[in-house]
Amino acid sequence: MLITIKDLYKIVGGRELFESLQLELKEGQRVGLVGRNGSGKSTLFRVMTREEPLDGGDLFIRKGLTIGYLKQIPEEWEGTGRDYLTSAFASLLEMTRKMETLEQEMTDPDKMEKALIQYGEWQERFAQAGGYEMESSIDQVANGLQILHLLKQPFHQLSGGEKTKLGLAKILLESPDVLLLDEPTNHLDLPAIEWLESYLQQYDGAMCIISHDRLFLDHIVTDIYDLESGDVDVYKGNYSSFEKQKEEKLLAEFHQYQEQQKKIKKMKEAIKRLRQWANEANPPNPKLFKKAKSMERALERMEKLDRPVLDPKKMNLSLEAEGRLGKDILVADDVRKSYGGRQVLQGVDLHVRNRERVAIVGGNGSGKSTFLKIVLGQETQDAGLIKMGPSVEIGYLPQNPLQDADRDVRMIDYFREFIRVTEGQARHILAGFMFYGYDVFQRIRHLSGGEQMRLKLAIFMHQGINVLVLDEPTNHLDVESQQVLEEAVNRFEGTVIGVSHDRYFLNQCFTDTAYLVDGVLHRYIGNYDETREHWKALSKEKETVEVKTPTPKPSSMKKKEGPAVEEQIASLEEQKEAVISQMEQEMEWSQLSELEKEREQLDQQLEALYAEWMES
Repeated sequence: MLITIKDLYKIVGGRELFESLQLELKEGQRVGLVGRNGSGKSTLFRVMTREEPLDGGDLFIRKGLTIGYLKQIPEEWEGTGRDYLTSAFASLLEMTRKMETLEQEMTDPDKMEKALIQYGEWQERFAQAGGYEMESSIDQVANGLQILHLLKQPFHQLSGGEKTKLGLAKILLESPDVLLLDEPTNHLDLPAIEWLESYLQQYDGAMCIISHDRLFLDHIVTDIYDLESGDVDVYKGNYSSFEKQKEEKLLAEFHQYQEQQKKIKKMKEAIKRLRQWANEANPPNPKLFKKAKSMERALERMEKLDRPVLDPKKMNLSLEAEGRLGKDILVADDVRKSYGGRQVLQGVDLHVRNRERVAIVGGNGSGKSTFLKIVLGQETQDAGLIKMGPSVEIGYLPQNPLQDADRDVRMIDYFREFIRVTEGQARHILAGFMFYGYDVFQRIRHLSGGEQMRLKLAIFMHQGINVLVLDEPTNHLDVESQQVLEEAVNRFEGTVIGVSHDRYFLNQCFTDTAYLVDGVLHRYIGNYDETREHWKALSKEKETVEVKTPTPKPSSMKKKEGPAVEEQIASLEEQKEAVISQMEQEMEWSQLSELEKEREQLDQQLEALYAEWMES
């Protein structure tokens, strides 16, 4: 066992969250911690890291265990992004400081001999601990997570999402015994998510992951811990396996509940008949009274089963396309857009017909959101044509659906700004979206991301839209709400254009996928999984046509003595700095991958030369 929680009792905000919760995390386990929003998943992580006190029960953590905890917003830091990531190597940095001290002592003739011996010992330890790969490791992880451009920026000036990505990189570099990751795929684009999956699949330590990304959990976890009603149920297998097992378990529990209800009904009828017979006897029969009383006590002692909830309350969502539409919904012809001299869209063509479902996919910074804004009329293209069909009524669902709303407006008042109904009618409609009682009087500022999404969908349902434009709609939804949205989109009779990094959503809701690569859109028939190989091929093709920075070939690195070796080292260090500088400026993930390979080659050559220099 690495971490064990026994009989956890926890009160949060005056509400009893856990009464007697049990949880164990073992060596090699890869756990997906799932449950509805508000069930206490993040609280459990804070309990395991001792950030939250226990109100009752016990927490056992193996002695010397290192835990890496990814929070939604990491702690503040003075310095650049690279400084922040370098702090992950605390022991190596301490060795570096020790060697720097010895280097100073080596200049003193009285201390030089002893300092030289100690320096050699520390240098060997430093090399064995991976000290010379420190910068290489930082660049590898930063490249994989698409954050090289953040390394030179001051940490305190970064956005919350950027800090979270750096926080994830730092935890991976620390390589702790246990990873606790709270929504690690938030703020990552598809290439970064798939890189993280690959990294975690090879990770040696244990991990516990909170995520609403079902495909991410499917590819990584070995167990699912389902947190519901203050208890954890353990399921073997990935998320898809868990869904099947849970459904089977609920059906079995429901059958047991039905059988018990039949037995209880029969016992109550028997008690009633016994009392009736005892009273009708002349004289009244005390033995029958006694038997009825005994059966009554047995019924009271029986442990009653709760009725299992087969279908939790879901949104009453049914989006219907209204109005007669022509065949063509959207035509984009040679659309171009640049910012500050950088060409984002370099001639985008897209033809969307009535009832088609087209997903637009690309890495961060590829221009997806820019194109959507041009389609919606929020931005103007530099060149090209955008033409919308007649009678098109667009329902736009952005990542933050109420970003333009007055934060102090009550939910019901915001709803009635768009839908002209009485307060009573509004409350009835909102109840269909799981807003009950006084929930409807909450201010917009107090709504969670999922609640904001549900409110916007309630408005759409009564506005008569016929085209849905979706920009990362699943970002803030729990799994149940994601499933409801997927069902609604699939039942929608109109046209759907969407941008998303949620592969499960892309596979469920879209029949065509268009990849935005180097400012050009490439459309294919099929969902993300069915067309992903095309994206890979496009990226490889782009790598081959781009001009590479020339680097020295290994064959030119002949063994030389003294100053010649030092000159080679100095030259290669300059070349490495130039490549790193390019990496920090480059936004395209495929080119970053190529530059990373060049930097690794330079590192290998430098390592060999340093070894040669030490021996000479």
